[in-house]
Order: sequence, then structure tokens, then C-alpha cells
Amino acid sequence: MESTQYPDLDFQKLGLALKRRCFSGAAVFVVIVGLAIPVALLQKPSYEAKGKLLFKLNRTPALTGVGQDAGQLVPLTQTGNPVSTEIEIIHSIPLIQKTINALNIRDDEGDPIQAEKLQKKIKVKIVGATDAVELSYKSTDPQEAAAVVNQLMNFYRESNITNNRSEVVAAQKFIMEQVPRAEANVNQAEAALEKFKEKNQVIALDEEAKSSVEVIASLDKEITQVQADLRETNTRSLALQEKVSMNSQKAIDMSSLSQSAGVQEVLQEYQKVQAQLAVQQTRFLDEHPTIVNLKKKEAALQTLLQERINQTLGHQQQVPTRNLEMGEFKEQLTSDFVKSEVERMAIASRLDLLTTAKSAYKQRLSILPKLEKEQRELQRRLEAAQSTYQTLLKKLQEVRVAENQNIGNTRIIEPAQVPEKRSLTKILLVILLGGVAGTLVSGATIIILEIRDTSIKTLKEVRGLFGYTLLGIIPSFSKKTRSRTKNQERTIPELPVRDTPRAPLSEAYRMLQANLKFLSSDKPPKVIVVTSSVPKEGKSTVSANLAAAMAQLGRRVLLVDGDLQYPFQHHIWKLTNAAGLSDVLVNEAEFEAAACEVMDNLDVLTSGVIPPNPLALLDSKRMASLIDYFSEHYDFVIIDAPPLVVAADALTLGKMTDGVLLVARPGVVNSTRAIASKELLERSSQNVLGLVVNGVIVENESDSYFYYAKDELIEDSTSRKTIISRKQVYRS
Repeated sequence: MESTQYPDLDFQKLGLALKRRCFSGAAVFVVIVGLAIPVALLQKPSYEAKGKLLFKLNRTPALTGVGQDAGQLVPLTQTGNPVSTEIEIIHSIPLIQKTINALNIRDDEGDPIQAEKLQKKIKVKIVGATDAVELSYKSTDPQEAAAVVNQLMNFYRESNITNNRSEVVAAQKFIMEQVPRAEANVNQAEAALEKFKEKNQVIALDEEAKSSVEVIASLDKEITQVQADLRETNTRSLALQEKVSMNSQKAIDMSSLSQSAGVQEVLQEYQKVQAQLAVQQTRFLDEHPTIVNLKKKEAALQTLLQERINQTLGHQQQVPTRNLEMGEFKEQLTSDFVKSEVERMAIASRLDLLTTAKSAYKQRLSILPKLEKEQRELQRRLEAAQSTYQTLLKKLQEVRVAENQNIGNTRIIEPAQVPEKRSLTKILLVILLGGVAGTLVSGATIIILEIRDTSIKTLKEVRGLFGYTLLGIIPSFSKKTRSRTKNQERTIPELPVRDTPRAPLSEAYRMLQANLKFLSSDKPPKVIVVTSSVPKEGKSTVSANLAAAMAQLGRRVLLVDGDLQYPFQHHIWKLTNAAGLSDVLVNEAEFEAAACEVMDNLDVLTSGVIPPNPLALLDSKRMASLIDYFSEHYDFVIIDAPPLVVAADALTLGKMTDGVLLVARPGVVNSTRAIASKELLERSSQNVLGLVVNGVIVENESDSYFYYAKDELIEDSTSRKTIISRKQVYRS
């Protein structure tokens, strides 16, 4: 499961930075505020006059019922405040310029003051949750202050009334322009409706639709009856047609011929001639004159008969003579058939008329909705035009009455009085600005000092910059004395491990030796070099107390002062430096004679005489053999080496030993030297065992790296008692 990462906002670190620079920041703040106070006191006295306006509804239009909407304070949006809008009008340049001209207000040079400049001095605000507005103005002249406020309020009231009246006048002008157009629209709509009714023969579409439905229903009923009659007639005609064996047209023709006197007369004559011809042919031959005359007469009568038939039928048609002779029964059937056909044709014709009428009514009924829609549209246009026209006429009368009404909606509830006391606001404002400027400048001063200060100030910064394993934290609890060595003031600390073994500071060194012991479970370091980046980081103190802590555990420890340039171990242990490491290296003294036992299990080898070239002695086979000798005869060897940026001695010794222990002190080493030291160690491939942070001030740390447990008395299974004195616990 991934852990959630939060940004590292070290506010305590910021507080520590402010604490370090508080005196510088406070000094800058005091100077700036101190300069602001006399400047504020030298300001000219100013007087502030105040007046109040009340925004209210004018009840005159409501009482008269005319012009109720004129001059009303109505916002354009739901969140808008009409009073805020009026404030902007009060604060506008035109009104302020009129005030300047009326009061002849001038600036310090005697010229008329600019409207923008006076606008900035006039303050207008809403009084609480009311409809009142307060105007205020400051001036060195109290009379002028009151006059400006009162004059501006009067000008605003006049402007408010004028603007409200101008709205009414503009509305009247607009309505008078619209009345003729509205009247023309009414006339146009009436003409369009009248033309529509004439074109479509419309009287009352609703009544017409109702009557059309009734007529169509009646026609449907009548058509049904006629269709039944037609079916009956068709049946009768078909029956008669079968009996007479002729179609309707032929039956009509035969009936007409049988009833024609001319045809029947010629037919009878023709039949007589045929009879005579038949008799005479029995007596005479065909060439006989009598036969010939009879045939001629027969032919003439036949021709005449055909002519009479054509005249009777109205068209030319050959009808056999035998068909012209019908019996009484057939003639009656033919007559009945003809009557039935005539009746059938009459009924069919009536059915066609009824169907045509029904279609006409249906067609008219189908266009009635469209006509009704067009009529309604024209009617609506006419009504809208009439309504608009009537409304305009009514509004025209109202605005003519409202024009004479005073519809102002504001009044002065508190005129400005001439102020008697000077205003302290400007003085306080100058002092406040001085305080703000002092705060900003002091903050900038602290930031600049922090940026320019490259020193490492906290344990957290030391760890982040070096990145080595933290083996020990040495708090700054020791009392210090001072001594001078080679014209330099050096701090000579005590040996808390030896002098106050139960102190928390002693526990810090014991924790350091325990961490060194557990660096490697297979082969813990035996010979180490203790160094630092720059002088005064306390590497000699750390070396001495670390050696004492190991010796107290029963180990044989050798402390070697390898700083052949500025040795310091003999001051710590209060030894003479007559013979030491340099003398042993050049065989001018024996190690056993030079080494001094300072406490049980602890021997100290001082530096000895300072040589002209220390590196030449340290970087020699003799030094390597000595280190081997030390390693054989002691359980642990600590070499106090010079700082890394001072000489290369520590790097040389580090290659001959098991590793380098780096000491860093917040407030002494800076980031540049620290980075340089780390680069030197990495470039020379040193085995850096870890990091010891010395001189840590607990109160200045942003993280609680340690706390102290009280003395506890623990009894084991054998009833032996062990004292655990102020054990130091670390966390990171």
C-alpha cells in the first residue's frame, strides 16, 4: 500500500528564521514607524462633514393612480441594489463638477480643483441595512466640508426629479408617435378581415359548419334511399329486358316506332302492297306490268317507311319490318321496360345530383378549418391592433397627467453640519501605513538576510545536505570557558563523559559509540578518522568524549591528535605537548614514552612539535605502520584529523583507516563548504562511516529529534538494580 505524500511545509523552520532575525526586523520596523509618527503629526488638520439622504417611494402616483411606474427604483437583476445605483449617480463626475462650479472650490495652488480629485475625497455609503445613504467629505476648511456635502445632495435631488420628469416626457413623445401607427394598423386589420369574408363568402363559419354537417347527414340518408330505389329499378329493368330480348335503347326505339302514327300508317300501306304483290305473283309473271307496278310501289313504300323510322328515331337505323309489328303483350312489356329504364335513369340522375351536392358540401366543410384559422388570425390581429391603440390612448392621457406631478423619490433627512472637531482618521491612516510599510520592509530585511546567510542552521538541513547516515546528535548543553591559542580565541569545552557521566550530554556520546559498534556486525570499524568541513565544528571535542565513552566500557582506546597544524587535544586533557605524533614519526621519541594515560583504558597521543610539512609525515609508510601497530595493541583507535577544507591530511589518513567520521555543526559550516567537503570525500572514495551533528540547540530544531526519559529503577530476576540515567532516544 502506497503511502500518501504531503508537501513539507516547515512552519516551525520559518518561525526559527524569524526568531533569529527578530532584532534586525524589529529595528527596521521601529525606525519606519518612528518616522511615520512625526509625518502624521505634521499633517494639516482636516474636518469631516456628513449628511444623509433617504430613498423612499413617492405615494402621489399611487394615490392618483397615474404614473405609478415613473421614477421607481427597480433593479435590472435579482442581485442588484437600486440604492447602489443611485450612489454611483451621486458620485458621478457631472454632479461633482456642478458642485465645484457652484462653490468655486480651489486646490492648494489656487486653481479650480479637478472633479476626479474631489471625487476621491467624497465618500458615499449605505447606512447599515436601511435605505439611507451617508455622504462625507474631509477638508481643511470646516465650512467648505459642510457646503460640499449639502450642495451635492441638493444637486442630486434636482437631478433625480429632472430625470424622472424627463422619463415621462420621453414616454409621452414616444406614445404620440405610436398612436397614428396603431390607428393605421387597426384600419388595415379591419380591411383585411372584410376582404377575407367577401372573398370566401363567409358570414358565420361556426353556423355554416354546423348546418353543413346537418345537410351532409340528410344527403347521406337520402342517397341511401335513392341507392335502394336504384337497385330495385335495376332488378325490374333486367327482368323486363330478358323478356323483351332487347336492350333499353332498342326497346325505347321500338316503343317509339310502334306509337308513331306515320310509321304505322306507311307500315300498313306497305304490308297491303306486299299482300297484293303476293296475290298477283300467283297470277302473273314478274314481267307483268301489274307485278312491276306493285314492286315499284313496294320499293317506294319501303323507302318512305325507312324515312319515317329515321325521323321518328332521330338517327338513321335499319329496322326490319317484322320488328315493327309487335303483339299487344310484347308491346306492353316493351312499354313497361321503357318506363322502367326511364325511371332507372331518373333515379340514377338523382343519385348523381345528390352525390355531387354531398361532395360540394364536404369540400366546403374541409376548407372551413382553414378559413376559420385565417379568420381567427385576422381577428386576433384586429383585436391586438385595437387593444394596442386603446392602450396607447389611455397611456397618453396618463403621462399627460403624470407630467405635472413631482415624482422625486429622495429627501434629505440630515443636512451636513459644520464640523467643530478635527478628524484623526488621516493621522491614524499615516501611522497605519507606516506600520504596514515597516512590516513589509522588516520582512524583506529578514528575507534578504536569510538569503545572504548560507550557513546551515538546523539538524534537518545538515542531514539533507550531506546525506550520510546519522550516527549521533550532540546537543549544546556544555558550559564553556575560553582560552587563546596562537592569537585565536578557542572554545575549550569540558569532558562531560568523564566529569558528568550521568548527564544527557554524556548519553549522547554513548549513543554515538553504540551506533559505531553496530555499523557492521561482521567487522565493526576499529581505527577511524574524525574530521569536519571547517574549523570550530567541535571535531576535537567529539573525538575526546567518544574515546572516553569507549574507555568507560572497558575497551583499550587510543586517541591520536592527528591535527599537526592546529592541535587541540592537549588543551582538552590538560597535557604538555613536548612529545607526540610528529616526534614518533621522525623517530625522535618512542610511542610508549609519548602516549599518556588520561583515564582508565584511555591513552592520548598528542600532536607533538608542529612540523613544517605535516602532510609529508602523515602520508608516509611510517604512519601506515604506526596505524597497524595501534590497531594491534588497542581495541579502538580515534584519530583527530584537520578539517577537510583546511588540509588534505584527513583524506590521507582516511585511506589508511577503517573509515571517516564526519562532524558538522549547525551555525558554523555553510552550504558551500559542506558541498565542497562532500565532493572531496566522494572524489577520494573515502569510506564515510556516518555523520555526527554537534552543538544542536534543541529549541531551534523544527522536529523533535530527541526527548529524555526520567531515571528509572529496574529490578531484574536476580533482584539486582540497574540505574538507567536520562537515556536519550532518537528518531528521524
